[in-house]
This record gives sequence, C-alpha cells and structure tokens, in this order.
Amino acid sequence: MQLYYHDGLDTPENFCEDHNSGEEVSVEELTNIGVLYYHLDEESQVEKIAKERDYKNRDLVVLSDETFPGGPDALQEKLKVFYKEHLHEDEEIRFILDGEGYFDVRSQNDRWIRSKLFKGDLLILPAGIYHRFTLTTKKYVKTMRLFKDEPKWQAFNRPADDKGARLEYLKSIQV
Repeated sequence: MQLYYHDGLDTPENFCEDHNSGEEVSVEELTNIGVLYYHLDEESQVEKIAKERDYKNRDLVVLSDETFPGGPDALQEKLKVFYKEHLHEDEEIRFILDGEGYFDVRSQNDRWIRSKLFKGDLLILPAGIYHRFTLTTKKYVKTMRLFKDEPKWQAFNRPADDKGARLEYLKSIQV
C-alpha cells in the first residue's frame, strides 16, 4: 500500500490519477481514525480476519473497461458517482485480489488521505467514516467485499456543512 495526503487537485474527470502531494502518511494515522490495514500473502488469511470480525458474507467485484456493463463510458460514469464523498452504516471491507485502486478517507484535520491498494491489501473502514473510492489509471481491480450480514449499500453523501460533525466523530473514536 502507498499512503499519502491527496493533493486536492482532483475533479470527477481526473479522479483516477495519483494526486500525490508528496506528503507521506503513516499506518498509525489511519489507525487513529479507525481505519485498519493488513497485507495478506494468501487469500486464505482473509478467513482468519473474517472469523475474528464476524463477517459472514462476501462477494467478488471486478471493475474494468473490458468487463463493466456498458463499457468504458459506463464505467467512467460510475466512477463519477464514486467521486462523491459518502459514508455507510456498516463497515466497508475490501481485499484486493488483483489490480489496484484508491480509497480516500479524511484525516483528523479533514484532509484527504489517499490509500493506493494493491494485490494482497485489505482495508477496513469503520461505519460512519466519510470516504470515496476509485480505480487507478490502469482501470482494473478485482476485489472481495466482506460483510457482517446481508450487504447494505446505501451511501449517505456528505452535506456541505458537515465538517464540524465529522471532526466530533473522529474525536469520539480516538484510540
């Protein structure tokens, strides 16, 4: 995984680019906002984490220009939806089986932290944390999604005036 502050110069059209500010971020900083990271050498290691965290369901998702229904234009439109900062009521768990992608989460100072994930990386986002996801310019990822129960995928977009409430949430989860 590569971990750094986002440069803040993205648009829905160039969201898949690196946007590396040159400022590295530590895994400890991710942990401080409730995000957990693991690098697993074998897919079988996912089973141990799934059992420990009581994940009962999973599915596989492949995103690429070649496989997305409707082709490259439809995928680009879907990535524009992913561009919107949002949260879910449940944890969001991704294990990268192949390819690569970005998860952006907000730091304690409300800056984007960009996690560039590769094969073998597993990221757990806590319920209630604002985030967004996109592909890299390679436009390919195969990922396993894990769920505690049946998948609930209602996304709650971040209101424009939510910065204060979000910072209070981050303070409440300090470990």
